[in-house]
Amino acid sequence: MNNSRSFWVTGASNGLGLALVERLLEQGHRVAASGKGSEELEALAVRHGSRLLSLPWQLHEEGQAASAAEQICHAWCSLDVLIINAGTSDYLADEVADSDMFEAIVHDNQLAGEHCLSSAQPLLAKGHQPQVMAIFNRYSALQLYSPTQVSAGWNNLPQWSREQRQALKDQGIDLTVVAPQSLKTPVTSVQAVPDAWTAQSAADELIARLALREPELVLEVLDISSLWPLSR
Repeated sequence: MNNSRSFWVTGASNGLGLALVERLLEQGHRVAASGKGSEELEALAVRHGSRLLSLPWQLHEEGQAASAAEQICHAWCSLDVLIINAGTSDYLADEVADSDMFEAIVHDNQLAGEHCLSSAQPLLAKGHQPQVMAIFNRYSALQLYSPTQVSAGWNNLPQWSREQRQALKDQGIDLTVVAPQSLKTPVTSVQAVPDAWTAQSAADELIARLALREPELVLEVLDISSLWPLSR
């Protein structure tokens, strides 16, 4: 495939992350997948062979993210697209209490997003038309601290991602933030109505939108578990 690209997809064990990996492989791309071990990922590895690179998934740990980037470097030397699936529950510890679950999802996805972007930047800088797509759901887009205050990068991962845009642009890397509409910092005047997205339909739409390299996309999901199943 002449237009084959290299991708790193995080949170790839199930739901949207897994659907993105599957669709990208079907289109002939090379995909590095960070996700908890699953039968579905193993089946994709058997079917697609060396085009699927299985990476460490505990990306909220800085060393694991660095190790994942190092494996990509050894395999491909560069990276064209990083898709941060910030909404996954892959990083949830077994002992997290139900009352602390959503705070843990926000916190761990924030760490994973920061570590992945930092580790991937040198590889993206060497990639072909490099770009980052950071995808959030209504939980991972929450402000972790001081929810009544104006959104800021130190307590809100979508806003933190936006604050990296200029530095990425200086390296020739485009950034697309995909998130629910924020009442505090709306990115469009049009009201987005939650839609009955499935993991597969959302993956198809987001992959199709990659070529447009849009700065912001609004994704409102009617059933959040259809894209981000809770796994512990």
